[in-house]
Amino acid sequence: MARGLNGSANGAGGHVPTGREAVEARLPGVSNLPPAVAGALPAVVGLRTTVPKDRRSAQTLGTEREGYGVLIGDDGLVVTIGYLIMEADTVTITDIDGNEWAAYIVGYDYESGFGLVRTERPIRLNPLVLGDSDTLELRSEAYVAGLGGEKATLKVKVAGRREFAGYWEYLLDNAIFTVPAYPLWGGSALIGQDGALLGVGSLLVQEALGPGAPAFPGNMYVPINRLKTIFQELVSKGRLATPPRPWLGLLTVEHMGQLVVGGISDGGPADRAGLQRGDILHALNGDVLDDVADLYRKLWASGPAGTAVTLRMERDNDAFEVTVRTGDRARYHKFGSD
Repeated sequence: MARGLNGSANGAGGHVPTGREAVEARLPGVSNLPPAVAGALPAVVGLRTTVPKDRRSAQTLGTEREGYGVLIGDDGLVVTIGYLIMEADTVTITDIDGNEWAAYIVGYDYESGFGLVRTERPIRLNPLVLGDSDTLELRSEAYVAGLGGEKATLKVKVAGRREFAGYWEYLLDNAIFTVPAYPLWGGSALIGQDGALLGVGSLLVQEALGPGAPAFPGNMYVPINRLKTIFQELVSKGRLATPPRPWLGLLTVEHMGQLVVGGISDGGPADRAGLQRGDILHALNGDVLDDVADLYRKLWASGPAGTAVTLRMERDNDAFEVTVRTGDRARYHKFGSD
């Protein structure tokens, strides 16, 4: 899929935590967790997918992905982070007792990053209630959980609520950053003191405390309130009915005050227009670009997917302009039997 940057920071691979890497010490037989949190843990499930090797995300995210999901419906509906299910042809859910359940993809929203799957048979466990993620402020306490009950649960603090711009044309305006870092974060549950779901794990970040602060590893969580506004549409249609945002297929990083192309999606709009890794982005449709978030806002304001945009670039100290016909990212990827 992409040349230049890999998906190593997305939690879509690696070992499954035993529960001993980053959990609090506890006395045998004594729970350190609030009762509401302890009661919520069975709703956190394991999630495993397989992806055909010829699909575009297989190169960066792998053909076998593991992480977590959270049961949020009596009918087996599970919310997870979308990159775990992107282009998957099989989905398997594992409950806290080790039982496996075949599942299928219900919906995926590129803008928020949420993915929904449903087990083919209902799981007889109590689903989690969606909480109010806006209540999480700086230094608020919460709990991060993966599959495994209390031994796979970590008490965390909110290190920040701020904008997050991902290099893959992704922007959250009020992301949740927590510390300390949870070892396998993809799809993990951020649970409030009342046992409600407040966020879904997306990334490991090295600067969880924010720009200008000392480097300190932590995790980024997608606030669950972002799911509430799109939930019904995602369940009923699989994606949003609003016109898709224009997509370039660029992986863009900030380096020494410049926006640098760190990778290009093979066969995507930027690739077809001849852009290369190492190119520097200066302006879009004549408007100077300040940072990665500014690039996305100007791009998305240009019109729906398919809109042509003009980029002012620099390559080997030579300035040039190129017109790129944007695309629909959802059409670039394949799902199920597509």
